[in-house]
Amino acid sequence: MLVNFFRIFNAIVLWTIIIFFLPKQSFKRFFPVTLFCSSIMLIQTLINPIFKWWQVKGGYKYMVFDALAFIFGPFFTINLWVFHFTYKKFTLYAFCNLIIDGIFAYLLNPFFQKIGHYKLKRYTPTTLFIICYSLSLINYAFQNRFEKPGPSENPDPSIHK
Repeated sequence: MLVNFFRIFNAIVLWTIIIFFLPKQSFKRFFPVTLFCSSIMLIQTLINPIFKWWQVKGGYKYMVFDALAFIFGPFFTINLWVFHFTYKKFTLYAFCNLIIDGIFAYLLNPFFQKIGHYKLKRYTPTTLFIICYSLSLINYAFQNRFEKPGPSENPDPSIHK
């Protein structure tokens, strides 16, 4: 019952906040990097049955459903907000992700396990933290590369040829 509440909360409240408060320019700018990292997490979910990193009651179908609710709920929306407020300020970005990933791994993770959302099997909270934080650094590198002007583009419009 409580798990269903979180799914509904993720789907409705978090996306409503994005739609009404995140500037459209920021959404367009950071959508590719957020989709990139969400895809990595989705792949991790799909190969989870091979490695048995975590378990979800109800089997594979429920594991995928729960992962989609998490990945395209809080993970996706929080990623957009963090990039919106911290991009081009790497130290702030790294610190925010350190705090957010720490809260997820060491505070929220035990709570989600307690309410039956999932159960870690071969992951520890520290493993979860390292994976999440590493993904945030990969995200930042991806966004930097994604926004880097190509060789034929002039990065400074004040310079005329």
